[in-house]
Amino acid sequence: MQFESFSEFLNMGGHGLYVWLSYALGIAIISANLILPVFKRKELLKNLARRLRRENNAP
Repeated sequence: MQFESFSEFLNMGGHGLYVWLSYALGIAIISANLILPVFKRKELLKNLARRLRRENNAP
């Protein structure tokens, strides 16, 4: 499919809103799947370190 101009490409024959929203949603989901585990790992390590300090200081 060829487009005459960049604005026609963005409009995608009247379906541009749905096309670009689906791309944006897909990128957001993939990004979340890559980034959230990193934050969860940092939180887990911090909690484990706190728990280990608490257990070592217990009488």
